[in-house]
Amino acid sequence: MSVAKEGPKKITTHVLSEMKMKGEKITMLTAYDYSMAKIVDKAGLDVILVGDSAANVMAGWETTLPITLDQMIYHAASVVRAVHRAMVVVDLPFGTYQGNSKEAIASAIRMMKESGADALKLEGGSEILESVNRILSAGIPIMGHLGLTPQSIHKFGTYTVRAKQEEEAQKLIEDARLLQEAGVFAIVLEKIPATLAQKVAEELTIPIIGIGAGGGVDGQVLVIHDMLGINQEFSPRFLRRYHNLYAEITGAVGNYIEDVKSRDFPNQREQY
Repeated sequence: MSVAKEGPKKITTHVLSEMKMKGEKITMLTAYDYSMAKIVDKAGLDVILVGDSAANVMAGWETTLPITLDQMIYHAASVVRAVHRAMVVVDLPFGTYQGNSKEAIASAIRMMKESGADALKLEGGSEILESVNRILSAGIPIMGHLGLTPQSIHKFGTYTVRAKQEEEAQKLIEDARLLQEAGVFAIVLEKIPATLAQKVAEELTIPIIGIGAGGGVDGQVLVIHDMLGINQEFSPRFLRRYHNLYAEITGAVGNYIEDVKSRDFPNQREQY
């Protein structure tokens, strides 16, 4: 009698909670399409974020604000079709949940039904708590996002480090507590002092994922186009480039152009 082999263990909110308790770091990267998602999932990544940063790296917008719910559903569904192990978390885009909890729950349900995602990510603390509670009441998992929140860039007016002053740092801590009490399963902390991020990670029982928040948190997230060196125009202190795909791709395209122009491609073995 043959026994079916078990596939890789699917990452869930419960698994992430266990990882925090065991002190195992959580790995998270963005992906926006089927092919890239398939690669990072196969590599063993824990969480794939279908970020609204797709507005920047996929569509060329200066901020994340222009991307729509329909566009995020398209990207998310493409990623979900490729993934077997990683947890897929999707950003709800700007304008789909702020200030209107009825619109928030409608947006959240659409995203979950039409994309097949595992969870959603929302930016903000006390300001969006009503929307958070309403979405959670429908059984939809939420990852929070505090610190530098790109959807509020026009409010801040700058991408500099957040929560350096005591008042803002205290609000961030209070917002993190509020989100945990509401029932979010994890929080991303972006571009804040490492000591503050570590304090939040130590105080809260839910996983804290950092981007530009130091090493004292429970996991890390980067935009994959930045990490792989596809995007050469973004070089913050927190970014470690693991490859230079920009140079590799331009080199490969250059070789292709040269081969076609010289009539070397296709050769006899490459035609029917």
